[in-house]
Amino acid sequence: MKLAITILNWNGKKWLEKFLPSVISYSGDAEIYVIDNASTDDSVDYLRQNFPQVKIIYNTKNNGFAGGYNDGLKHIHADIYCLLNSDVEVTPNWIDPVLNLFKNDPKIAAVQPKVLDYNRKNFFEFAGAAGGFIDNLGYPYCRGRIFESIEEDKGQYNDETEIFWASGCCLFIRSEDFWNQKGFDERFFAHQEEIDLCWRLKNNGKKIFYTGKSKVFHVGGGTLNKQSAQKTFLNMRNNLTMLVKNLPLSAMFWVIFSRLILDGAAALYFAFQNGFSHFWAVLRAHFSFYSELPGTLRLRGKNQIKNYHNSKWLIFKHFV
Repeated sequence: MKLAITILNWNGKKWLEKFLPSVISYSGDAEIYVIDNASTDDSVDYLRQNFPQVKIIYNTKNNGFAGGYNDGLKHIHADIYCLLNSDVEVTPNWIDPVLNLFKNDPKIAAVQPKVLDYNRKNFFEFAGAAGGFIDNLGYPYCRGRIFESIEEDKGQYNDETEIFWASGCCLFIRSEDFWNQKGFDERFFAHQEEIDLCWRLKNNGKKIFYTGKSKVFHVGGGTLNKQSAQKTFLNMRNNLTMLVKNLPLSAMFWVIFSRLILDGAAALYFAFQNGFSHFWAVLRAHFSFYSELPGTLRLRGKNQIKNYHNSKWLIFKHFV
């Protein structure tokens, strides 16, 4: 299997300085690419001068995480892509357990390693932790992290198991499966595009897996921190869009109706907790969702109902 490790960069020189050496040291024969998303700092010059073995792909503009990867991966030929955030530190033997899963089961389309917090290395990290799931109202969560509650890593998730979605901070995916789904939905720009992609894969009979035999350390918040109103906007809008695209009709209407009520309550909470900018971000998210709804409905696949009962346990099993 030919593996390409792909790092999307936007003005991320400090992360490349800090973490690219570990990627080079621990990635064996894998080819390493940096996809530059029209950076305005000197990160590209830094790469040319210090890491000539790293291949650089130049995007002409910043189309976010979704569009940036779609644009860059078109120029990379490999069996497996590893989409790796620039603020991730990898570890020895982080690749082999992942590739073994792909080799042993051709239905596995994507794999995520254990994601730990770079700043508290014995705790899981918010974005991914020990594998992602979705509850019955469409809210994503992870083993090792529910809302703001983060678990300490005590070996409780050292397993290898099927999950619902794999984190985009370190996402291994078969190139064939990625392009069969036409990549990420570029309208998302950033946040939850990997969940949407994993859900589309599952609707088409593919599996998403987690392995605790591989681990990485993620800083998180390198581009948008948790207090960003723009992050609130993207998460709210993209989550609703993802539900319309992927839920079967039998569940879609009551879930969306419930979410509209809950999002209203969330907007009031954000107004008191985080200020008016987050309240306005929720409203903007809904306006954007409504304006894009006709296009979203056209993107619905054909297999939601057919495969819903086969994957239903993944949505509901871990919800309490």
